[in-house]
Amino acid sequence: MSQINTLSERIEQLRKEGYTTDFNLEDEKISNNTNSIIYDVDELDIDKVYRFEGTSNPDDNCILYAISANNNIKGVLVDGYGVSGGQTSVALAKKLHR
Repeated sequence: MSQINTLSERIEQLRKEGYTTDFNLEDEKISNNTNSIIYDVDELDIDKVYRFEGTSNPDDNCILYAISANNNIKGVLVDGYGVSGGQTSVALAKKLHR
């Protein structure tokens, strides 16, 4: 079995596992742009976390989250870290960075 090294390869693997929705960070919530649902922190579970570091550019650093919502929606959220990190509430940051 080949090793997954890139963000796009990992996202593709998660899609095959049913994480088909693209989630986006809002200030204190996470949104689902597919059907305009906005989730509070307590409506989400972080199932898996993957960290990717750019080899030549720190701006390429990101974290990939595999997320399950309480309405059986599963998806992914990509967030930068370091200089390009997302701005989130304390509660959301705690949930994401458990």
